[in-house]
Amino acid sequence: MLAFIMTVPPSRSERQDGVIENYIAKIAAGDQETLTLLYQQTSAAVYGFALSILKNKQDAEDVLQDTYIQIWNAAGGYTPKGKPLAWIFTITRNLALMRIREQSRTVTIEPESWQSLFADEPAVTSEDQLVLASLMETLSDQERQIVVLHAMTGLKHREIAELLNLRLPTVLSKYNRALKKLRNVLKEDN
Repeated sequence: MLAFIMTVPPSRSERQDGVIENYIAKIAAGDQETLTLLYQQTSAAVYGFALSILKNKQDAEDVLQDTYIQIWNAAGGYTPKGKPLAWIFTITRNLALMRIREQSRTVTIEPESWQSLFADEPAVTSEDQLVLASLMETLSDQERQIVVLHAMTGLKHREIAELLNLRLPTVLSKYNRALKKLRNVLKEDN
């Protein structure tokens, strides 16, 4: 049950980064079908990251859509550096932070928001979704963001540190503290 959170995900391959960079280049040339492919490949991770920042399902959905509109508009200015997901997550983060500033509020995340994140995953049962929602509530905002970025997207801790403007030791510490919290909650429930 929820072993995917507790295990270290395989690192993203350079091939996957190359595919995403190729998608961005095609999007820059005006290829709408490629935007759909990029969305299909990355939207779950983008939504999860937005949700971890905003803690509100509707706001996260809005930021998800705005992210792909921004990608469409900014693809021509993208400079390939081998880290296209970091570029996408930077857009997502900036849009989420703008939304928070605009609304000047943070809403407590609804348990069903975390459950809906994995609704289309056949390996994640409804019981797993309930446990996941409970687990995510035990983490601080930054811990939740770090876990989501690492577990769902496979970003390396160094990439997460750059994305969140944190020092690498801080990211490692918060990630390890979050895993310890999650393990303790799971032990208490068993």
